[in-house]
Order: sequence, then structure tokens, then C-alpha cells
Amino acid sequence: MTRASLDKQPHEVATMFDDVAAKYDLTNDVLSLGQTRLWRRAVARSVAARPGERVLDLAAGTGTSSLPFVDDGAFTVPCDFSQGMLAEGKRRHAWMPFVAGDATRLPFADDSFDAVTLSFGLRNVQDTDAALAELYRVTKPRGRVLICEFSQPTWAPFRTVYTGYLMRALPPVARAVSSSPDAYVYLAESIRDWPDQPALAARLQDAGWVRVAWRNLTGGIVALHRGFKPA
Repeated sequence: MTRASLDKQPHEVATMFDDVAAKYDLTNDVLSLGQTRLWRRAVARSVAARPGERVLDLAAGTGTSSLPFVDDGAFTVPCDFSQGMLAEGKRRHAWMPFVAGDATRLPFADDSFDAVTLSFGLRNVQDTDAALAELYRVTKPRGRVLICEFSQPTWAPFRTVYTGYLMRALPPVARAVSSSPDAYVYLAESIRDWPDQPALAARLQDAGWVRVAWRNLTGGIVALHRGFKPA
């Protein structure tokens, strides 16, 4: 069993996700009390993919997050750096064009995609700023980025309860439903240590994205950050 450390060495994080691939989607549904499906729909609405567009879905895992963009008629490329996740995704959706790739060194040409999205994966990247720059590079002028990531609840009493759930209740629940429960200890710690909404917005702006804004979901447990690449 591999548990990644918070310095986020890529091989550690990839191996950790390899270990949880088979039950990853089920475990997330249980741990989030079913909220993952609502968050996924919110991402699809915010990306607003159109027929004929090209969408890059980073940290796509088994491809579940990519399906809404396909349903909207976009040519969608699921990309992940976990070989275990990609193998599980290919087993479930053999027709999808899965690509192995590191968010800090993407295997795509400049200006390739109309939209780039990354759900619940940016905090697992060792170099956040390098990843945001790479997303910018592969996005077409006037294209858009959508980051869906855990964030900080905006109401202080709820934030206290939520943090307690992450650090005390989440690991026992994960042991009951996950193939690698220790991985979820790392995930809880990475959520707790992640920047808040304004801090992530500032980093997107530093990478070159304009008209950056965010929207909170579930009281700020999750935030959607969107930005655009200038013409």
C-alpha cells in the first residue's frame, strides 16, 4: 500500500491512485454522501462544451468526469498520469481516447483545445503553477479553463465541523469501502492544506488567465474556478 506524502512526488501520487482505481468512483460517492454527482453536473454546465469543440479533461481517472462533455457533443480527451486509472477507464470505456500525461508536461501541441478542465486533481500536482501554465499553453486563444477543486467552507462553524470530518471520520469510512484506505488520509491532508478560493484565483491570474472568477458549491467545500485565455 502506497500513501503519498504532501511533497507530492509524482511517482508516489501515481502509485497511490493506481492502488485505488478499481473502487475510486464508488468510494468518492460514499465519502461525499453523493455530492460528487452534483459537482460533476456543475462542472459540465460551467464548461458548456459545444458540438465540435475539443475538450481536455485532466485528472480524468476512469473517464467518469469526461462523459458529460462527450454527451454535449465535444471531442473529449481524458488524460491522467495514473496507469491504473487509465487501465480501469479503458476497461469500462474502450472507445474513449485515454492519454497518459503529466499536468506539468502535457503531450499536446500549443493551442489544441477549446476548453481544459481539471477536477479534484490540481492539489495532487507537485508544481501547481507549472500545471496552470501548461493548461494555458494547450488552450486555444479565447478558450477557457475550469478547475473544480476542494476548497475552504465560507462559514466558520461549518468549516470547523468539515475539518473534523476530514481528519477523524473520513479515514474510518474509507477503511470500510476503499481498496486502499490509507490513501484517503493523504487526500484529507491535501484538502486541509490547499489554498482558499482567492489564493487559487490569484495563481490562475499569474499564469495568464483573464476574467478569473469562482463559484462555491456545497458551502465552499468545493469551488469552481473559471478563466479565459486572451485572444
